[in-house]
Amino acid sequence: MEKLLMVMVNTDPRHGSELGAPFFQATVAAAMEFEVEVVMTGGAGELAKKGVAENLVVQEGSDKTVYDFIKDAHEAGVKFMACTPTLDLLGVDKDGLIPEVEEVVGGAYVITQAMDEDTCVMTY
Repeated sequence: MEKLLMVMVNTDPRHGSELGAPFFQATVAAAMEFEVEVVMTGGAGELAKKGVAENLVVQEGSDKTVYDFIKDAHEAGVKFMACTPTLDLLGVDKDGLIPEVEEVVGGAYVITQAMDEDTCVMTY
């Protein structure tokens, strides 16, 4: 497999301890030279909205925010996407998303990528 598609749909932004692993694993996979895409949708899509991840930490007392994890992953080559219905749910357009979100995709994109034989899918 050459590509890792991470779908963040069930991860609850209210629980910072759930947020470190997906972004850290995405960073590691990118460092291993896999193509990595993270699609933020559903409740986890809130992390794509400006001002949310910047105010969350994985561990209480830490100076490193969830947004710092997102930036680290993006710098390592991870491509971030938000799902179209999530923007409707959040009441924002692309301008209301963090700059690391490079693309807005629909459900058909996720299904097409998940069905690709060269893609491994992980969900959070």
